[in-house]
This record gives sequence, C-alpha cells and structure tokens, in this order.
Amino acid sequence: MEEKALLDLMTITGRSDRTKFRHQVLNPLLEMGFIEMTIPDKPRSSKQRYKITDLGLKMLNQLKEKKSE
Repeated sequence: MEEKALLDLMTITGRSDRTKFRHQVLNPLLEMGFIEMTIPDKPRSSKQRYKITDLGLKMLNQLKEKKSE
C-alpha cells in the first residue's frame, strides 16, 4: 500500500482540523498498530508519511468481507 501524507489522509476522511484529526483519528490508529510512520524518530517531520500495516490490511479485509455478506 502506498504512503500518504497527513494532509492527504485528512482529505480522504473529510477532516479539516489538523489537531482534532491527530487526536481523534491518527493517534488511535497508530496506537492500535493499524498504521505506522515512515520516519518514526521524527514524528513532526514535514516529510513524514503514514502507511498501513499488515494488521491494518487484515482488519480492512475483514471489514470488506463482513460488508459483502
């Protein structure tokens, strides 16, 4: 899966408030292990990107299967 910047993720989810997005969406996904940072030692880097983990892909596939039932 491709890497996405914070603003790309915000656009995809229809969010506009960066702080709320970080607290309500991004941080929980990171903590649960569904996504990961490409530069974990520099979380505020302008070059920071996020990518889905194997666990995140597994969860997405499970959700898709349930939706198709």
